[in-house]
Amino acid sequence: MKAIEIYTDGGCRGNGRSKDNVGGIGGILIYKGYRKEYKKGFVNTTNNRMELLAVITGLEMLKEPCNVTLYSDSAYVVNAFNQHWIENWAEKGWKKGKNNPLKNAELWKKLFELTKIHNVSFNKVKGHADNENNNRADELVNLAMDEISKTE
Repeated sequence: MKAIEIYTDGGCRGNGRSKDNVGGIGGILIYKGYRKEYKKGFVNTTNNRMELLAVITGLEMLKEPCNVTLYSDSAYVVNAFNQHWIENWAEKGWKKGKNNPLKNAELWKKLFELTKIHNVSFNKVKGHADNENNNRADELVNLAMDEISKTE
C-alpha cells in the first residue's frame, strides 16, 4: 500500500452561534514529495464539523487503500480514534451514554467507514505552532472562509 501523509484543519468564524457564520476546511496530501492541497468553505456550521470534514475529504481523495499518517490539531478527532471513543459510540448506536445522541453522528460514521478502507494512524499536532504543514492547512481554512464570505 502507498504511504500517504495528510495534514488537515478545520475552523469556523462564529462557530454555530449565528446562522451567518462561515467555516472552512483545508488539507495537504503528501506522497513521495508530491503535494496536493484542498480547501472548501461552508456556511452555518461548527468548528467540530469542519475538523471532521477536513479529515473525511482528505481520505476520500485517495483512489485506493493506503497507509495514512494523518496529522490534525483537533484533539477531539485524534482522541476519538486513539482513545477508542469511536468504537464505543458505534457499539452504542452512535450515542454517548445511554440516550444522548452523538453530535455529527453522520460524519463520525463516514469517517469510521473510511478508516476501514485505509490504515490510518491519527497524530495530534499543536495548532498555530511551528509545524509548517499544519500552518499551511490553517491558511487554507482561512482562505476558504474568506472566499465563502465574499459570496454570501
